[in-house]
Amino acid sequence: MGIQERILYEDNHLIVVNKLCGELVQGDQTGDVTLADEVKEYLRITYQKKGNVYLGIPHRLDRPTSGIVVYAKTEKALIRLNEMFKGSSVKKQYWAIVDTMPNATEGTLVHYIIRDTRTNKSVALPIERKGGKLAKLDYRVIAASTNYYLLEIDLHTGRHHQIRAQFAAIGLHIKGDLKYGFPRSNPDGGICLHARSISFTHPVKKEEVSLVADPPHDALWDAFVAQTNS
Repeated sequence: MGIQERILYEDNHLIVVNKLCGELVQGDQTGDVTLADEVKEYLRITYQKKGNVYLGIPHRLDRPTSGIVVYAKTEKALIRLNEMFKGSSVKKQYWAIVDTMPNATEGTLVHYIIRDTRTNKSVALPIERKGGKLAKLDYRVIAASTNYYLLEIDLHTGRHHQIRAQFAAIGLHIKGDLKYGFPRSNPDGGICLHARSISFTHPVKKEEVSLVADPPHDALWDAFVAQTNS
């Protein structure tokens, strides 16, 4: 699916895209083509831009994760979005497919995240330790199948691999997430963690922007979407 079909919102200041599993939000040591590269090319062709195309990156999603990514088309928008994403004014909701039913059908998880840059992995601890950063989320079970459960997550903090690490700490594993304990990879190499919705005040227009992104199409995701819509 091309970029144009995945644009959720666009104006003079912002462009918001539904990221596929496996896409990089921005460049890394692999040197692979990024979603930002594709968005820049779309802007260059669509608006017949000469020279470099400006695109600011106020937040990120893990490579194997799908869902909403916000890019800034102007420096003014980027500066304001950076501040908004650092604070608590951006409301982000995720969906995750996990292999185990939590002890409670809804609740709040509070941990302290310690990141290991060597392994690019985080550990969620129940008590504060030196170097640990507070991580908090709310979850609720919103659908179930024979072997899997769909959880809706509201993030209160934005730590490295936060959802993946916090769920692993309570014995839940996101489907396809080998790094955090799921036994098998997904066919597309991604994990069943999806940035489902986002709400924020437009950095320039000051109006409310609320967006929802469909998860990837496969039998399990489609079945869960059907359950939530019924």
